[in-house]
Amino acid sequence: MNALISIYQDPMFWWVPIGTVLLSMGAFISFAGPLTWIAARQPSWARHYKIPNTRGAELSAEEAERRNILIQGSRMVRLSLRQWLINNLWMFAAAVAAWPLMRLAGIHTGPLPAWWVLLLQLLFCIYLDDFLYYWLHRSMHQRFLLKHVHGLHHRVLAPWAISGHYMHPLEYVLTGSLAFIGPALLGSHVALLWVWIIIRQWEAAEGHAGYAFRWSPTHWLPGSDGALHHDYHHARVRGNYGGFLPIWDRVFGTLAKDYDQAVERWTHRPDADPA
Repeated sequence: MNALISIYQDPMFWWVPIGTVLLSMGAFISFAGPLTWIAARQPSWARHYKIPNTRGAELSAEEAERRNILIQGSRMVRLSLRQWLINNLWMFAAAVAAWPLMRLAGIHTGPLPAWWVLLLQLLFCIYLDDFLYYWLHRSMHQRFLLKHVHGLHHRVLAPWAISGHYMHPLEYVLTGSLAFIGPALLGSHVALLWVWIIIRQWEAAEGHAGYAFRWSPTHWLPGSDGALHHDYHHARVRGNYGGFLPIWDRVFGTLAKDYDQAVERWTHRPDADPA
């Protein structure tokens, strides 16, 4: 018992599981809040970037509630925030319970590596997570898991950023756990873990924002289609299982039907290059 207590007295307990979950929560709400405001208010400067996903737009609020569907509006915001808080309580519990194992990864607060090492490590985390998430997400579309777990997320037809974490607690914990694997394999500095978590939360918010901003940093990743890729997944339900990137869907033949044509239409729409 004393040995177990000493594990939780390790200062890294506060840096890694506790600090990371708190940072994750703060980052997501910081990104999702303004993006949701944009989607709700639809300022004129942002209309150029709006993705034309109109699923659910024909439903009244009463009809959507009767069919257990979330359409854009105050109810989506309210239920998404509630589920986000519930999910993070589960994530806290899982992170605390997993700490005896997590601490073996060697994540540290020692000297920082060279900047180029950090950059390579960050790219490793992004691409590894995207690969692992692809397979997790694809498995979630098997009949049993889609019905009992992932179907909750697909109650959202045309998402707003705040709905990015509207999902079953099991899916939330599994998805969050994937993000830890890259830094754990590298035995990284805690700063890298935190930068990576911030990027991951941006992706979660942006992927559900309903807007494809050309200045988004996700476009710095080769082959990225930004928010278009995941928004199209919500529009079609099947296909486009990757997170940041469409590369795994291309490799494994799971691009959503007509996705490339949709990207082509978006890229060459009449107002594609505003003054």
